[in-house]
Amino acid sequence: MHTIEMDRIDLRLLGVLQANGRVSNLELAEAIKLSPAQTLRRHRRLEEMGVIKAYETRLDAQALGLNVVAFIQVTMERGHIRDLEKFKSLVSELAQIQECFSVTGNIDYVLKVVARDLKALSDFLLDTLMRIPGVSGVNSSVCLDEIKCTSAVPLSL
Repeated sequence: MHTIEMDRIDLRLLGVLQANGRVSNLELAEAIKLSPAQTLRRHRRLEEMGVIKAYETRLDAQALGLNVVAFIQVTMERGHIRDLEKFKSLVSELAQIQECFSVTGNIDYVLKVVARDLKALSDFLLDTLMRIPGVSGVNSSVCLDEIKCTSAVPLSL
């Protein structure tokens, strides 16, 4: 993996987009003090290079009745490599799982999961997650209060 070269203007452009992904090209150009044509060229270049991965709408889970956020530590059976692709495939299909990370240490994966309530979380753990081939154990921590939640990355030269 190599670092993509960017200048201060690229970083300002990315900062504005992180704050408001729906900003118009004209507003973006004004914010970074470039012409709209130059701004659009830089914006497209950053998309083509993969610096900008996606545009999405962030929903309020609680407003949609998803009142429980939990972080689940998943331990796989020894030699779980044979089940790895199936695990990844199933995890990516399960809407309750918002994030999944392969990690070092005594556990294999950490998942961020949303659920309607504690019963729904329990059902998900017992009836779905624990039944995935290769999963030998789960440990859950229920979130009491969200202090910070962002997908923004730090931008600097």
